[in-house]
Amino acid sequence: MAKFRVVITETDFELPPTIEESQLTPIDAEVIVAQCKTEDDLIEACADADGLIFQYASLTARVLDTLKNCRVIARYGTGMDTIDIPAAVARGIVCCNVPGFCLSEVADHTMALLLACGRGIVRLNDSVRDGVWDAVGVSKTTERLTDQTIGFIGLGAIAGAVATRARAFDLQPIAFSPRAPDSAFESSGIRRVELDELFETSDFVSVHTPLRPETHHLIDARALDLMKPTAYLINTARGGLVDNQALLSALESGSIAGAALDVMDPEPMPADSPLHQAPNLIITPHAGFFSLTAMEILRRETAAEVARVLSGQEPRSSVTT
Repeated sequence: MAKFRVVITETDFELPPTIEESQLTPIDAEVIVAQCKTEDDLIEACADADGLIFQYASLTARVLDTLKNCRVIARYGTGMDTIDIPAAVARGIVCCNVPGFCLSEVADHTMALLLACGRGIVRLNDSVRDGVWDAVGVSKTTERLTDQTIGFIGLGAIAGAVATRARAFDLQPIAFSPRAPDSAFESSGIRRVELDELFETSDFVSVHTPLRPETHHLIDARALDLMKPTAYLINTARGGLVDNQALLSALESGSIAGAALDVMDPEPMPADSPLHQAPNLIITPHAGFFSLTAMEILRRETAAEVARVLSGQEPRSSVTT
C-alpha cells in the first residue's frame, strides 16, 4: 500500500495523470482521479486523502470538515476563490497554487484583445465575410495606437508583462494598485494614479486585480460612465469584477467604444445572456491561460507542491487569505 493518497477531485485535462504521477510516485503517493460534481461527491472521494488537487471544485467548510488526513490542497491555477481558505488554514491544511504558470499566455492574450479592439480586427473580418470590402468605411473610428494610454487596474506580474508588450506599441502605461508599493511603480516606470483618473484618462482599461468582496463589480455603471466614449475595457482577470448589466448598457448606448472579455460571471456564459448580442464586444472562453507549454508546467508544478508538503518541505506558493 502506498504511503500517501492524493485525490484529483476533477479535471478536464487529458488522462491518465502521468505528469502528476511523475512528481508524486517518487514519494510513494497513489494518485486517484475522481470527477466530483457535488459536495457529497467530494466528501465521499476525499475522506481519507492526504492531499488534494482541484481545478474548479467548491471546497467548502463542510467538505473540509471531513478531510481527517489531509495536509495539503493545491489548485490547478492561480485563483483560490472556490476554496474556503480560512477554514482550511484553521484545520492545519496547507493551500497552494501555481501563480506564474501562464503569465506569458495571459499577457499575450490581453495584448491580442487590445489590438483586436484598437485595430478593429473583428469588425473588419466580419465585414469582409459579409461581402463588404471597405477599409476606410469600416475602420472610420480607428485611431493610431502610438501615445494612447493603457490603464492597469492592479499592478502584479501579469500587468507588468502586459506593460512591457504595450510599450513596444508606444502605449503609455498608468496604473491603480493600492496594495502595490511605490517601488513597484518606480521599477516599472508606470505612473500611479487614482481609480477615477484611470477611468477618465485611459484609452484602454485593462483589469488585472484579484476578485475579492471589495472588488466585486468594481467595473460598475459609475466606472463605465467615467470612461471616454472612445475607450475600451479589457478583462482577463475574473468575470465578477465587471457588472454585466452595466457593461451591456454602456455598449448599447455607445458610452464606451467597446470591450473585450476573456472571463465571465458565470462561466460558461449562459446561452441566453444578452451580451451575446451586445455591439462592439469581443468574447473569448477563458482561454488566456492556455498553451501546451503552460498546461504541462501547471500540472507538474501543482503535483510538485503536494509532493513537497507531504515530504515535509515548504511549498513554493502557499495561500493563507
